[in-house]
Amino acid sequence: MGRLFWKFFLCILLAQLAATIGVGTVFWLRDQARLQAAGAAPAAIDTGGSAEFLIDAAAATLAHGGSAALRDLVAANSRHSVLVIDAGGRDLLGRTVTPAMRAQAERLLAEGTRHNVVRMLTAPDGARYLVFVRSLHDRGPGFGAHERGERFGGGPGPGGPGGPGGPGGPGGPPPERHFLPYVTMLGATLASLLFAVLLAWYFARPIRALRSAFEAASAGDLAPRFGAAKRVRDDELNDLGRDFDRMTAQLRALMDGQRRLLHDVSHELRSPLARLQAAIGLAQQQPDKIASSLERIERESIRMDKLVGELLTLSRLEASAALPAQEDIALMELIDGIVGDARFEAEQHGRSIAVQGVAPVQLRCAPDLLWRAIENVVRNAIKHSPAGGVVTIALAASVDQVAISVMDRGPGVAAGDLAAIFQPFFRSNSGAHNLDGHGLGLAIALRVLDAHAGGVVASNRAGGGLCVAITLPLAGRA
Repeated sequence: MGRLFWKFFLCILLAQLAATIGVGTVFWLRDQARLQAAGAAPAAIDTGGSAEFLIDAAAATLAHGGSAALRDLVAANSRHSVLVIDAGGRDLLGRTVTPAMRAQAERLLAEGTRHNVVRMLTAPDGARYLVFVRSLHDRGPGFGAHERGERFGGGPGPGGPGGPGGPGGPGGPPPERHFLPYVTMLGATLASLLFAVLLAWYFARPIRALRSAFEAASAGDLAPRFGAAKRVRDDELNDLGRDFDRMTAQLRALMDGQRRLLHDVSHELRSPLARLQAAIGLAQQQPDKIASSLERIERESIRMDKLVGELLTLSRLEASAALPAQEDIALMELIDGIVGDARFEAEQHGRSIAVQGVAPVQLRCAPDLLWRAIENVVRNAIKHSPAGGVVTIALAASVDQVAISVMDRGPGVAAGDLAAIFQPFFRSNSGAHNLDGHGLGLAIALRVLDAHAGGVVASNRAGGGLCVAITLPLAGRA
């Protein structure tokens, strides 16, 4: 487990422990307040139906038998504690009566809501007694010695340890559960520990996978690791893994492109160098043919110079998207200049150029680079047009851009190669690129148009031929 796992684990565990302790403290304080309220409450008096029956029986006994008969009745009742209080505040059997219990009895008598459960009885001799029944659940300090079993010789009376009112009897309070809060907090702590481990593992696992992927990428292994894996999770960390796969795929494509470019450059330079060496050898062996050999050497030198110049232009465009000094120029002026130069070359090869449409608009551009880009497309069309063919340049302007379409009637390009013809040194199997060029013209045109916020797309024409559509934003719209 890494450091990040333990940080996640500790943070989650502390948060859950704090929540557990807080909730436990709230419940503990509530229970303490409830216990204190129960301890401070006055002694309970039985207000049920059995209490009314006992009070009625006590009233009838006192009326017919006097105080002695009432004393015998109360002493004989071992189930219920019938308290008989005289005018001096003493119980008829000598049991202790707390002031709180007597105050509650007097309050109930004064309220008159349950007159039959607390009554003031008068004996035949004129003595007055306050009679009520103590609740079976009240076994507090108000219990007198008689109720604790002393009136039965220390035996288990109703208030004795084994009696119905004792701590272990059915009428006594349930035993205090001192360990319940601690058991609850221990269970919550264990649950927090479990969830902290699961959450920390859930977050740390994809990060460890990302770390392994970065280490593999630094070692040169750029194979995708997250896109092919079947993961059920769908979150930001998984998205980060897919983004890493896309990044490594782009890096792999760039590295492959650089290697392919280096191979193509080496191949393109090898052929003129071989011809140069052959021309030099021929001049040395046959001095009478030195003029033709020098002509061949000059041709190959020009070819190599042109190749190196195009490579330098392509390299500058790929290294920086910033254009040199830009200025506003008229599109028709630019097209007229390109068409004038291209028409001279086309006529030498038996082709012609036609311009369709007018676009009197202004472009904000680097004139030299844009000239070269459009000229490369036009010269490519001338090169692949058949003898006597016509290269058509169609112009169309809209509110915010201008479209320039260069169309020929050549062999066209295979549908799968339409996007690849803008890559350096690409040659289609259909013959759209012959051996006279280096395959850099359209690549330079693509990068120049991208730098001008424009675009270029190639498509095959109906009836044969290729159409290269160029779009450029107008001045102020780029």
